[in-house]
Amino acid sequence: MSTLRQDPTTNEWVILAPRRAARPQLPERPARPQLPAHDPACPFCPGNESMTPPELARVSGPDGRWRVRVVPNRYEAVGANGHNHRNGRTMLREMGGRGAHEVVIESQRHDARFDEMAERDTVEVLLTWRDRYRDLRRRPWARAIVVFKNFGPMAGTSLTHAHSQIVAVPVYPPAWLRAFDTAVRYFDDQGRGLYDDLVRAERDAGERMIAERGRFTAFAPFAGGTPFETWIVPTFHQASFGQLPDEDAGDLAALLRDVLHALRIAVDDPDFNLVVHSGPAEDVNRRLFRWHVRLLPKLTTPAGFELGSGMMINTVAPEDAALALRGALALSSNGHGAAHPPAAGGRPDDVP
Repeated sequence: MSTLRQDPTTNEWVILAPRRAARPQLPERPARPQLPAHDPACPFCPGNESMTPPELARVSGPDGRWRVRVVPNRYEAVGANGHNHRNGRTMLREMGGRGAHEVVIESQRHDARFDEMAERDTVEVLLTWRDRYRDLRRRPWARAIVVFKNFGPMAGTSLTHAHSQIVAVPVYPPAWLRAFDTAVRYFDDQGRGLYDDLVRAERDAGERMIAERGRFTAFAPFAGGTPFETWIVPTFHQASFGQLPDEDAGDLAALLRDVLHALRIAVDDPDFNLVVHSGPAEDVNRRLFRWHVRLLPKLTTPAGFELGSGMMINTVAPEDAALALRGALALSSNGHGAAHPPAAGGRPDDVP
């Protein structure tokens, strides 16, 4: 039977309809092509640095060669030449496209994949995300900073070389406003942090837990809106992704890599979107919100009902998704590191 579940972080309803998975489907997508280690025509490959705008930042190895590069997006959605002045109209309000749109080139290798990279390489990518977040947060106009990664054509990627993006804008995205407002109201009603209680509830239930590493836990959210949606959440309080400590980056990178590898096994290497949800850029000290990573495999396409109602239809129960991902982690024998099944009934590190 179908059920409706409410997402406690937004109060939005999701339809869980496993029977929908049996409906007729379009032909399966073709196998992912094998990529070369270097593509002479790729603007992100070494030797082609002149094909990108001037660097904003880089991580270099002992030999002086770059390992991670950050450049402005040549096809930016927002940019430094815009302004953030509203025109004052009520029904026809607009403002200039002020912001920043950056590309993080994650590796010299054209065929690099996050779930195959060495731990050192993944940590460098995560710390680059964090450092660019911190830099953009200092801009007086920045209200929201979105770190995201598109993998595969169904997820919206246009270049196959391993990369991610960061966009800073002078307004709050509507979905974030709803999440912030829900967290504030929950604290006013309960006197406790929503995400403290969320992590505790998922750990106590156990059936949607996937893996843990250090001070991070991965689970399939109770009201996930898409099949195999997975969240990675700190078990300690931090409102802003920019607060991620150096000493925790290795555990986060290892857990993210393991979960991506499990998705690759369990769901036949899907395209996916990765998004870091963070608290407001100027409000990082209150316990109301907790930053987290969302992984969204592209296994279905929102259609008329979803677009018309704003409600998502999930054809895979989160409990089944978590079971499959735990099984995939076991099959891979934790080959990438020490991510391990969570202990049932555990408690967040900073929750009494």
